[in-house]
Amino acid sequence: MCEPRKRVRQSACAAVMLVLQAGLFGPVAAVELEPLPAEAGIDFARAPSAGAAVFLELARQPVFDFEDVLATPFKAFGAPGVAVLDYDGDGDLDIYVTNGPDAGNALYSNEGVRDGVLRFVDRAREAGVLAMAQDSTGVCFGDTDNDGDEDLYVLGRQEPNRFFVNQGEGRFEDITADSGAGGGARTSSSCAMGDVNGDGLLDILVANSFDWTRQEAVFIEPFALNQHNQLFLNQGNNRFLDVSAASGIERLAGLPGEGLATITWSVALVDLDLDGDPDIVFADDNAAVPAARYGGVDRGFLRILENDGSGHFTDRTLEAGTQRFGDYMGLAFGDFDCNGGLDIFATNLGDYFISNMPGQPYTLGDMSSRWFLGQEGLRFTDPGVGDLVATPFAWGVSVPDLDNDGDLDIAFYGGMDVPLFVEASNAGAILENIDCSGRFAVDESYARARQARRNVQGMASADLDGDGRTDIISVSNFDMPEAVPLLPFPARWGSPFDERALFMPTFSPIGPGEFTWNGYLPLPGTLMVEMNRTQNDNRSVTLSLLGTAGLLKGGRSNRDGIGAVITVTPENGRPQRRPLAAGGGYASQDARVLVFGLGEEKHARAEVLWPGGTRNVFRLKAGGPWLLPELPCDDRKLDARQWKSCTAHALRHLHRRGLIGHRQMHALRHAAWKAYSAKR
Repeated sequence: MCEPRKRVRQSACAAVMLVLQAGLFGPVAAVELEPLPAEAGIDFARAPSAGAAVFLELARQPVFDFEDVLATPFKAFGAPGVAVLDYDGDGDLDIYVTNGPDAGNALYSNEGVRDGVLRFVDRAREAGVLAMAQDSTGVCFGDTDNDGDEDLYVLGRQEPNRFFVNQGEGRFEDITADSGAGGGARTSSSCAMGDVNGDGLLDILVANSFDWTRQEAVFIEPFALNQHNQLFLNQGNNRFLDVSAASGIERLAGLPGEGLATITWSVALVDLDLDGDPDIVFADDNAAVPAARYGGVDRGFLRILENDGSGHFTDRTLEAGTQRFGDYMGLAFGDFDCNGGLDIFATNLGDYFISNMPGQPYTLGDMSSRWFLGQEGLRFTDPGVGDLVATPFAWGVSVPDLDNDGDLDIAFYGGMDVPLFVEASNAGAILENIDCSGRFAVDESYARARQARRNVQGMASADLDGDGRTDIISVSNFDMPEAVPLLPFPARWGSPFDERALFMPTFSPIGPGEFTWNGYLPLPGTLMVEMNRTQNDNRSVTLSLLGTAGLLKGGRSNRDGIGAVITVTPENGRPQRRPLAAGGGYASQDARVLVFGLGEEKHARAEVLWPGGTRNVFRLKAGGPWLLPELPCDDRKLDARQWKSCTAHALRHLHRRGLIGHRQMHALRHAAWKAYSAKR
């Protein structure tokens, strides 16, 4: 490791010293996103992490050099995340967002529309989820005890994670000390939940990186300072066991040694091979360490770990075809080309950042935010970014059908302070899927996007007002004042992103390898809720899932249905496939109530592949919301008489348990029978 480390340090130092010196498819029909006004009650202000004071002390020195870069805390102003959930069981979606130390996290309760404005009230204190002393980062949620309400898992910066169990009626209890899921004093950024061993209980997967106090792990030390990711196995009664080593997730392929850890920003538990159990994806970061092709070492892969069904994982990255080096950050999943497979979108450093570092080797596409198309046998192809040519930086990502035309679009936001400049190349990117081809064009709304001065970290999507259109929620760790100039990156690739690829200089060169701070102070980070106001005639169907492990004989899924794969096919349309995942996006989690666009169609066939492998099919009318229960009545294994009897019995039992209403029971039976009859 001596020689690679020497080359890495020399290359990183040279890069930092030089900073600041010296289509076929055009934009497509606009998605209209409108920020909520101030009267909506979203008043979040991100408090800086303790590292901000360290950075400002270093910055105020007469001379700032490479050693000061190393001494600057990573993400000095914090790394907030956001989750959208119905925490109080009242049927609408609320927003949880993480904050810095002594500020308290926020839990915005959805109060509905009043005087034409969707309104929220922060109820974090009364709910018991402030986490006041924690420098909170990412968050994920799920019903870990199968009692019918959502539990919260909140990550920390070089400190234990917090586990809040929902007690019902909108109140939580912090059981971290007794849960076994605290994780120790690592720096965690993202988490995911899923049932890895098929026992009907949600387990917790955590993405770790390194001690953010200093930045040697970013620039010069490829492995020694990194922290392994963690897997906590649910033992029941909200008690967890750390099985990280035994599960195989610490045995990573393609690295120059055994037992090495990487820098992971996001993790996901998704059934990529559609065999009824969740596989693992890690978004790993090469950071400022040069790739092997440039004389360094590859450590940043999109890493795929296959589940054998028992919760033991094998790293299949090299066979899967996702061993392309990158600075991967956020993850999202769906079928982008309507071929029935699950595809992956991963955010990355983007194609503009390194142009601010003259002399650093870079080939267009090296660091593009990109999609990988799923093939049979847990394999993926990288088609490149096509007529986009280049893509900007991003952390957060979500893949809803924003215009409800029947295919999945991509929204990805993010900025980065490094610390000599702030990367602001992403003004709020939305990619419109071109007729479900797996090719994308920049939505014309990008010209009006509002994110350039927000250093966005986490983002999530949800239909907050129940109008059948998916909204976008994002949080920044700081914002840039309007008075501060944003300058164009040197790179011009002929991409539709070129015009708004900007950065904010925070230091100016005063000599070889020496800089002076320009005095710009950031504003507190903000939470932005962008309501989807897209105007067209397209319809959608909204649905959520109800797993029935412990409720029905033969039920195998956790109560939230996390880990299921849902395929919605409009009449006369193509299948739209998405997993129901808890986590995956950087530091954040989408709502588990999903909206599927139907185009102009009024009905659709919905197929659910549940954790454990059971399949149910329903014929749904546009609108909703539909609650689809796991029925242990797989039509592939039963004849017509057996299937009808099983379905009717299961729905009656759920009705008697008070989990579905009388009309709902009959509507679901009718929806299941219509789908079954159409298949026959």
